Amino acid sequence: MALLHHAVHAPRGDYVGLGVAAFLSWVGIPGPGEAALVTAGTLAAKGQLHLLTVVGVAWLGAHLGGLAGWFVGHHAGHAVASGPGPLQRARIRALDHGRRFYHRYGVLAVFFTPSWIAGINRMPARRFFVANALAALAWALLWGLGAALVGPSIADFAGDLGLVGTIAVAVLTVVAVVAALRRRGSHSHPRSD
Repeated sequence: MALLHHAVHAPRGDYVGLGVAAFLSWVGIPGPGEAALVTAGTLAAKGQLHLLTVVGVAWLGAHLGGLAGWFVGHHAGHAVASGPGPLQRARIRALDHGRRFYHRYGVLAVFFTPSWIAGINRMPARRFFVANALAALAWALLWGLGAALVGPSIADFAGDLGLVGTIAVAVLTVVAVVAALRRRGSHSHPRSD
C-alpha cells in the first residue's frame, strides 16, 4: 500500500517538469520533451511515478504546447511570412502552396510538422485542435509507454525505425491501448440475457 501511495503521489515537480518540457517541445522550441518523457516513463516502470499520470501530463503539455504554437504561427508567423521584405512574392507563393497542402492533408501533416507551421498556413482551428490532440496522444503513448516497457533505449529504437516506422509503432500502440480499454470496459459491464 505504501508503494502505491508513493507511486500515485509522486513529487509534483516531476510531473510539472514533464508538462513544461512537453509544452516547450510542442510549441516548437527544441527542448527536452522526449528526454523528459523517456525519463518519466522509466521512473514509472520502477514504480516511482504513476504511468497513466505520466502519459496524461505529457499529452496535456504537448497538446497545450501545440495549440500555443498554432496560435503564434496563425497570428504572428503568418504576418511575418507574408509581410514586406526580401523575397515577398516567393514567400506568398509558398504560403499559397502550404495553405492548399494543409487544406488537403492537414490532419496528417500535424503529425509531421511543428504546430506553428499549421498556424502560418491557416489550418482551421477545429481541425488543428483534433489533429493535435491525436498527435500529442500518439507521442505521449509511444515515448511514455515505450520507455516503461523498453526502457531508455526506446530513443535508439525510434531512431533506428525512422519517421515512418515510429509513426507506425505509435499508431499500433494507440490501437492496442484502445483495444485493451474496450476489453476492460466490456468485462466491467456484463451482458444481461
